[in-house]
Amino acid sequence: MKSSSRRMLRIGVPKGSLQETTVKLFAHAGYQIGVPSRSYYPTIDDPEIECILIRAQEMARYVEQGVMDAGITGLDWVLENKAKVKELADLRAPWPNYRPVRWVLAVKEDARFRSVKDLEGKRIATEAVGLTKAYLKKHGARAEVEFSWGATEVKPPVLADAIVDVSETGSSLRANHLRVMDVVLESTPRFIAHPAAVQDPWKRDKMDRLLLLLRGAIAAIDRVGLMMNVPRDRLEKVLEQLPALATPTISTLADERWVAINTVIQERLVRELLPKLKESGATGIVEYPLSKIVD
Repeated sequence: MKSSSRRMLRIGVPKGSLQETTVKLFAHAGYQIGVPSRSYYPTIDDPEIECILIRAQEMARYVEQGVMDAGITGLDWVLENKAKVKELADLRAPWPNYRPVRWVLAVKEDARFRSVKDLEGKRIATEAVGLTKAYLKKHGARAEVEFSWGATEVKPPVLADAIVDVSETGSSLRANHLRVMDVVLESTPRFIAHPAAVQDPWKRDKMDRLLLLLRGAIAAIDRVGLMMNVPRDRLEKVLEQLPALATPTISTLADERWVAINTVIQERLVRELLPKLKESGATGIVEYPLSKIVD
């Protein structure tokens, strides 16, 4: 009989900007996470999972130490901490904070700097000191790198000559009249695990099943299902309207002069596609939401 400790998977849920989206993603995957106020121990409706809220910046370190079996954090913080962990999945999704973000080297718009080499001996402010030093070493440049406690984008040109900061849309950089000189790193949320947890058969199976559902939820986020009835003599015309990547299922109805089509498409295409399908002969068109798509 397996011990109770071996039948509990401890997962770190990122506190901060990733928190709300992570809870939402788990809900789409079928797991309800509750985050009580002033508590760092969220509830989850799976008795074999224990959740702890940890800042994304610290997650990789705690997973490396084995305090957590697994956790979700950005690739940037895994590299910043030089954490020896196993990456099991890239969880990028078309949601705020789960889209790819860029760490960029930026200076004032009117600054004379044109490349990283121009920053020789200058001061760079950043929250990601390790990433920045590795970037400078890669490019053979020497500069003073200091940790920034926040509001990094307002520091040039008085408090720093340049910054390395994270940007999803670039709006903050533009608002502060900053110019991007280079991209230091592109980062996305990753599901990471402690090597011992990966080697544990029960924990690995538990993580694999969880990731199957998380990936399925991500795949379904921006897609919907379409069902419709089509006269057989209009079938080819209707199929021409469907996106090339769509793989419709075609079924014969009781009236053999008609067929039913069931397919999955990106939701953003629906408003343009539905009138064309109707004009091509489709009737009884039904759009329905998807919760998961598992290949």
